Amino acid sequence: MLKGKPQVSMYETSEAKKYKKEFIKYIKEQVKLQNWEMSEDRFQKYYVDCTFYFPRTNMDSNNTYKVLLDSITQSKCVWLDDIQACERTQGIFYDTINPRVEILLHPVDFVGVFPTVMQLDNFKSNCIHCKRYKEGKCSIFKKACEGRIQEEIKDFICTKFNKIKGEM
Repeated sequence: MLKGKPQVSMYETSEAKKYKKEFIKYIKEQVKLQNWEMSEDRFQKYYVDCTFYFPRTNMDSNNTYKVLLDSITQSKCVWLDDIQACERTQGIFYDTINPRVEILLHPVDFVGVFPTVMQLDNFKSNCIHCKRYKEGKCSIFKKACEGRIQEEIKDFICTKFNKIKGEM
């Protein structure tokens, strides 16, 4: 317990540790082979599309994600933290001869609270004419880019917009 609060920790089997070590090595090889560019933007999210081919029918994809995402994070060459992962199961199959997980990683289409980059750009084009904006330092704009839902934004319009005097 930390300061009277319960703490959960995952027990990692020796099999899981061995798998992670080998998987991290594989990730590093693939990153180099595929010329993956790691973003330092901690708010950039990534879809992690997985198709599972389990050796047995009593296996669970949710338990597998923890090891996969932790390994990708520990490789330090895909993303900064697995909080950036948006995992999506594309299929679960059973293959006793060749069990595997097929993974496709790619950046999400949305940026913060904005469904598309175009909607972000439209929102920002209004922001730059607002007194609050000051070189991108508007807290409302910043929080929106972080994905924080705010009362000040209604239908992708900022209700706190205050036009800079003297602008047309």
